Amino acid sequence: MSSCGAPAQTGQVALAPGATIIDGTVTADGAPVRGAYVRLHDAGGEFTAEVVTGETGQFTFYARPASWELRVLSRAGNTSLAVEAAEGRTTVGLSL
Repeated sequence: MSSCGAPAQTGQVALAPGATIIDGTVTADGAPVRGAYVRLHDAGGEFTAEVVTGETGQFTFYARPASWELRVLSRAGNTSLAVEAAEGRTTVGLSL
């Protein structure tokens, strides 16, 4: 369970028609990072949402087509990544 009430991050979710999803995995030294906080920020840097990675380092955000920044905070390290999300699924890998 995440701190923001998001559903458990247990795998790839189905993509509804017209939806925009940003998903992916967080790894460190090639291994999944469980319990990392992944934060979604808009192009202006404003915090939008947060989820906690599941057992295999996975995370999912429902978003809108736009420029976003993902920020990862974990015991294994921190990182960030700019993402251009289009309608559909945008999948990224975040390596610490």
